[in-house]
Amino acid sequence: MDVTVLARRENREKVVEKLTSAILDLVELYCSTFNANFHTAPHSYRPTVPIQEAGMVTNVLSFSVYGAHRIPITWAASYEGFFLSCSLTHGATELCAPQHTSKQAVSKYLFHLVVWDQRVCFPVQINQLPRETQLTVTLYASPLPPPGGAEEKGKQRRSAESLGWVTMPLFNFRHVLTCGRKLLGLWPSTPGSAGNARSSTPNFSQPDSVIVQVDFPTSSFEVRFSTPAPAEFSPQYEFSRLDQHSQKQLRDILQKKSLFWLSQEEKRLLWEKRYFCHAESSRLPLVLASAPRWEWACLPDIYALLRHWACMNHLDAVGLLHATFPDQECRRTAVQWMDTISDPELLDFLPQLVQALKYECYLDSPLVRFLLRRAIADMRIAHYLFWLLKDALQDSQFSVRYQQLLAAVLCCVGRGLREEFDRQSWLVSILAQVAQRVRDASPSSRQAVLREALDEVKQFFSASSSCRLPLNPGLLVKGINIKSCSFFNSNAVPLKLSFQSMDPLGDQINVIFKSGDDLRQDMLTLQMIRIMNKIWIQEGLDMRMVIFHCFSTGRGRGMVEMIPNAETLRKIQDEYEKAVENFIYSCAGCCVATYILGICDRHNDNIMLKTSGHMFHIDFGKFLGHAQMFGSIKRDRVPFVFTSDMAYVINGGDKPSRRFHDFVDLCCEAYNLIRKHSHLFLNLLGLMLSCGIPELSDLEDLKYVCDALRPHESEADATMYFTRLIESSLGSVATKLNFFIHNLAQMKFASSEERPVLSFAPRVYTIKSDGSIRSLFVCQHMKTYSPNKGYTYVVKVERDGQQGATLVQRSFEEFHELHTKLRLIFPSSKLPSFPSRFVIGRSRGEAMADRRKDELNGYVWHLIHATPEVAQCDLVYTFFHPLPRDERPGTVVNTLHTKPGDFSWSPVPGKVAGEVKLSLSFKSDKLFIMVMHIRSLQPLQDGTDPDPYVKLYLLPDPQKTSKRKTKVARRTCNPTYNEMLVYDGIPRGDLKQRVIHLRVLNEGAFWESTLLGEAFIPLKSLEPGQHLVDWYQLGTEGSETSR
Repeated sequence: MDVTVLARRENREKVVEKLTSAILDLVELYCSTFNANFHTAPHSYRPTVPIQEAGMVTNVLSFSVYGAHRIPITWAASYEGFFLSCSLTHGATELCAPQHTSKQAVSKYLFHLVVWDQRVCFPVQINQLPRETQLTVTLYASPLPPPGGAEEKGKQRRSAESLGWVTMPLFNFRHVLTCGRKLLGLWPSTPGSAGNARSSTPNFSQPDSVIVQVDFPTSSFEVRFSTPAPAEFSPQYEFSRLDQHSQKQLRDILQKKSLFWLSQEEKRLLWEKRYFCHAESSRLPLVLASAPRWEWACLPDIYALLRHWACMNHLDAVGLLHATFPDQECRRTAVQWMDTISDPELLDFLPQLVQALKYECYLDSPLVRFLLRRAIADMRIAHYLFWLLKDALQDSQFSVRYQQLLAAVLCCVGRGLREEFDRQSWLVSILAQVAQRVRDASPSSRQAVLREALDEVKQFFSASSSCRLPLNPGLLVKGINIKSCSFFNSNAVPLKLSFQSMDPLGDQINVIFKSGDDLRQDMLTLQMIRIMNKIWIQEGLDMRMVIFHCFSTGRGRGMVEMIPNAETLRKIQDEYEKAVENFIYSCAGCCVATYILGICDRHNDNIMLKTSGHMFHIDFGKFLGHAQMFGSIKRDRVPFVFTSDMAYVINGGDKPSRRFHDFVDLCCEAYNLIRKHSHLFLNLLGLMLSCGIPELSDLEDLKYVCDALRPHESEADATMYFTRLIESSLGSVATKLNFFIHNLAQMKFASSEERPVLSFAPRVYTIKSDGSIRSLFVCQHMKTYSPNKGYTYVVKVERDGQQGATLVQRSFEEFHELHTKLRLIFPSSKLPSFPSRFVIGRSRGEAMADRRKDELNGYVWHLIHATPEVAQCDLVYTFFHPLPRDERPGTVVNTLHTKPGDFSWSPVPGKVAGEVKLSLSFKSDKLFIMVMHIRSLQPLQDGTDPDPYVKLYLLPDPQKTSKRKTKVARRTCNPTYNEMLVYDGIPRGDLKQRVIHLRVLNEGAFWESTLLGEAFIPLKSLEPGQHLVDWYQLGTEGSETSR
């Protein structure tokens, strides 16, 4: 055969061999990239690959970037200067500065691509890489400038936009350093997602994702990261061995309840002093977050610290599952400590543990095995884990991981439970279709459409004898009562469904099914409130909270438990005092919970009241301070909803009472108990940063809760702070929640002889005692200076059978009080409309007063001409009966300009004038006196309540230099202060000889304040470090003080 032909044949065979090898490489690359269910035939002989320890490899990390394939046409037409930014991270920490490729344009061959063919080299040796190091590759490009001048063109080119990213672990599940060619699908960049977790899985779920080709070096050996053994010695030193300055510094850092806001200097100091922190076992997350390096050489010391650390409480161990701690041993230890958690407690934290799976480097992890093991052992855990995983499938980045875990759960739980989950999923699907049909129907036809659509649910129960509701696996139902089903007229048109219980003695099971609303935020809020309630109960404080369940069964749909009204209103009227007690406790709990969680958009439709007096909130569409805005004005301008209507129910009237003291104390105690567990709530909410809830997406949202908890403040400071919040909310001019008047208040007055009374009237007057009112006329307004600067209105009252007219003066607020009290008894339809309380512009001007005079004239005319039951009621006759201030010389008609201070008053000498509640403590040569409450002060001579404030002296004090004062409380005999008055520089030896001289005074308008009562309190029994809280009697001049 011709030599030329042989050469050609031999050359052809070599080309075919090369082509075959290239095709096999391409198929292998495809199989390894896309997890194909087929592979190329394995080589007949594969020698054992030698292993080299990663901690011994001093080569720097480098790889080659060839290009980015499948660039969209829209990108090619809109951007220029494409480049890649490559970064190395461990947890949330960057290991070095990002490395960039050159900028290149889009090329077009068979498809659009960008070619770099460039080597990327990091200034980091392989032995300096932590085992869980992640490589993130981000594609950037500059928008093409619009047609315009050169200056504008240059400005546009300077700003590059992130178009896509991909993250991959450098060490695989076997802890071997990655090598060879990799195809990485980019996830699209989305604005505002910086705080979210990033999947370490390439994006191949979208068929048009951009593919980046990266070539890692190959070698004749594997680089493996072996887990080093803990160091044999890890010292533990007493905290007291530190100098005073270091103790204070370290104590301030350890008091931080979250690792998210540790500064670099604080981290440096904490890590330097880590061996002095063992006594604070719950602060391990802070200590580990301060570790400067997690490379192979540093791990023995870290693992020794971990091994010798006292076993953490399982609730504190949750903090080690954050993204900050990707280390496998660290997370394994956290899960080991959590193994002691009971099943009911685990259910409380299950949503956070499902989110924590995003921070696991690999699917097979101790946390995954822990969840599977507990799901097999308890059907409730399996039930909720199934639905949480099913809901998490909507997260495209992590859907593959959650699909695999969901498959593992279904494989483990057995056939019976798998069939049960199928039935539940089928029922939810049917209900979603029913809800959609009802929402799409016209409002007038919705009920008919609902009944027709529910026939499909009826057919479901014909095929399935029973089904557990996703809301609670304990709710086993066998059918639906179509006649009892209805819908709510809100935007999403939720369905009210009534299911038949499998229990023949059980009641109907009523639930709300929502479709079109994202219930994840409601679910999280209710979870936090449920945990708060458990903390309060564990501490012996039952806040009478109404706890109900809400569960998301997929994006935009879910179920909410309905709160039944077990008793009728008429029955509750006989138990009014118990209902008010329930209201006080639950209202206090709601104030604390809604403040900490920043619940916004509160109104009549989402604050509910049970007939038993329990108050609770629903619909948590706005939280963490994300209030609705009207332009640049926040709709929610108060810390939490606590209105004068609520205070009226608590006080049993308009005047502050002792029950209001109890309410304030309850709020402050509940607030301080939650503050003790600040780290728990910050841990739980921190784990949810990547769950996809828009209002919980970055550290600023988490900081809202941290700021609300004020973890650095003392209990006394927090008590004062929350008291001011109550005052701020109560003093707000926001819209009142009138349903309280029409519920609890009506309980009190609807079926008893007791009737509401006016706060400024000493007794009740009737048509029989005073005679029938013939006419009313507001004849003038007059300026007043006491108790506050403003206007009063002079009313001319004419009665049948009386000569002449009577003149009485009333303020606008007193007219408003009359109208409010009338609404407690009569429906609004029977009452005249009342003038608006709010005035734009100068609210105390002459023109405003003149206008209000005319409006009040219209109001009193319609009032006296209303139906007899209204016009002749005791409230109206009491209002227009002359008060002592009307009959006193020098008022209204004759001497309008007489100063009100001419009529002085003083308490009866030697008589008990009330009690004051104080909190006393002495520490570091400082005396702390918190003035908390005063109760049972005497009214002034004219029957009005005083404007009391407290003045303190620390005796002996011949020069009167120790004076301290509280603020003035307005118009009350039972004021609340919660103000701290401090005396500094008091030697410990002098404390026993000191006496507190406490005086309660009424603020006068022009002259000296009037003494209401005083107390002399010796400090001989107060020991340093002791904290005394007690009531002290207020005497008058010449009386002694006792507790």
